[in-house]
Amino acid sequence: MGEPKKKSGGRLAFLDWMRGIGAVIMLQGHAFHAFTKPELREEGPYILSQFVGGMPPAIFLFLLGVTLAFLMDSRERAGLSPLKRILAGWRRAGYLFAAAFAFRISLWLLGWPHSPTRDLLRVDILNAMGFAIFVLSVMAVFQTVDRVRLCAALGVAIAAAAPLVSQLDWSFLPLPVRQYFVPDYAAFAFFPWGAFVAFGISVGSILRLTDPEQYERAAQWAALSGFGLILAAQYFSNLPYSVYARSDYWLDSPWLIASKLGVLLLLLAFSFLWTRHASGHWSWVRQFGMTSLLVYWVHIELMYGRWMWYFKERLTAGQTAIVAVCFILAMLGLSLARTQWKNWRNLGLSLGWYFFVGRRAAEND
Repeated sequence: MGEPKKKSGGRLAFLDWMRGIGAVIMLQGHAFHAFTKPELREEGPYILSQFVGGMPPAIFLFLLGVTLAFLMDSRERAGLSPLKRILAGWRRAGYLFAAAFAFRISLWLLGWPHSPTRDLLRVDILNAMGFAIFVLSVMAVFQTVDRVRLCAALGVAIAAAAPLVSQLDWSFLPLPVRQYFVPDYAAFAFFPWGAFVAFGISVGSILRLTDPEQYERAAQWAALSGFGLILAAQYFSNLPYSVYARSDYWLDSPWLIASKLGVLLLLLAFSFLWTRHASGHWSWVRQFGMTSLLVYWVHIELMYGRWMWYFKERLTAGQTAIVAVCFILAMLGLSLARTQWKNWRNLGLSLGWYFFVGRRAAEND
């Protein structure tokens, strides 16, 4: 069996495809959240949109862990010391923090003078990514084979600790600081969201230790594990008793993390099988995965900024679905412009040379 399809630069196609699915789900979820009429938010289309829309953060954090595992492994193979391997992870965390604050500042400036200053310190998904990498980069001191089990155990520990963290009194800390690690509906705290990064490091380490010829078998095991996790999570979450004095299923429950992890493993397996057996040389879903940060940055400003203020919370479910499709198409065009800019520029230069130079020279001859 041949090596899995890869993109330029050695990117694994199925990881980009999975990230692209996250971006598409995110676009429709945000469209319904931004434009649906308030009185329609108790109906099926909106509820379904938001239920499915809860997966993209988990997808992005999980894949962040996978790529962090690749970075750790490559630095280990290059013979770098444990400290240098940790510093490599911290540099990536610094990049994400810089992107997070640049993102918040740009939104604040575009919304000025109506933007509240507190939004500059809001803990968004990019902040959560940077913080999780900063904390979990210490796992680079271990070898790749050890990170498989250690990071899986760490992911379980983070998820299990989330309800306990919620029960403690953190009022002595400023809200922007608390949101980095205390469960909060308005942020992506390390507890429990950091568990997805830890699980991603474990899965990414497995991929690094697996021969490409064995990826299909690994995908089968991922699918079986995913089904098992979903069934187990549903069973234990419905038990009439709990080891926790208090736990909110949709905020800090370990069983919600287990259920989402099961979905992630199923999606990972499907992404591999789709890119291996069904997709062609180009995939519009995978295209989104290559430019997910750009798509995230631009669509947030367009949907939640002042640009489409007239349509905010004024549309029916059908109208919102049309808007979602339009946004997906627009962001696909933006993504293509980002990745194909050099090719389009060269084509424009070639056409310009032909019409203004080559054609005139041919007429003179």
